[in-house]
Amino acid sequence: MKKRFILVCLAAMLIVLGMVVAIYPELPARVPVHWNAGGEIDGWDERHTLLIHSAFLLGLAALWLVLPRISPQRFAVDGFESTWWFSGMLMVCLIAYLQCVHLWAAYRPGFPMDRAVLGGLGLLFVLLGNVMGKVRRNFWLGIRTPWTLANERVWYATHRLAARSMVAGGLLPLLAAFGVLPGAVAVVAMVVSALVPVAFSLIYYKRLERAGTLEA
Repeated sequence: MKKRFILVCLAAMLIVLGMVVAIYPELPARVPVHWNAGGEIDGWDERHTLLIHSAFLLGLAALWLVLPRISPQRFAVDGFESTWWFSGMLMVCLIAYLQCVHLWAAYRPGFPMDRAVLGGLGLLFVLLGNVMGKVRRNFWLGIRTPWTLANERVWYATHRLAARSMVAGGLLPLLAAFGVLPGAVAVVAMVVSALVPVAFSLIYYKRLERAGTLEA
């Protein structure tokens, strides 16, 4: 799975770099770099800033390779190694997708950037949600609150809930990407789906604490 992760990262970087090279000469001197919640451009910068896209992907890939090596022994990723690399591939693919969308929006003004971003984020939530229950205690991936890191039962229960909430929270942005729902509703759904497991981890930890059944 690690080799597959490296291959996916290389492919993503080449795709982004290839797109930059293909359209760079036709871009205006200043290109949009930020959009507000309504999909309107509210930030501009020089077009040469687009050249750092592939470098950013390289940094993310390198970080994902390094983190397992510096994890404390009790919080190593060995217990869910395939899920770790799969999640890394999802993150790299999402960033590559967003960068390609950004490039296309700079090349073709009027492109619905807000809907494209919501679609990518929604798909990420759904796919991550499908594997979230397999993530074991670690410092890098998952719902890493003081209460989940302190107790294995809390971690397990929280991530079972997070798996369901992330899938549910990701479906609405996918609908919004096709214009079925307002974008604001989709954003709220994603925020709520991320916050619910955090709140649950505290509540469940305190419940176990009161019952005297906490175990490290």
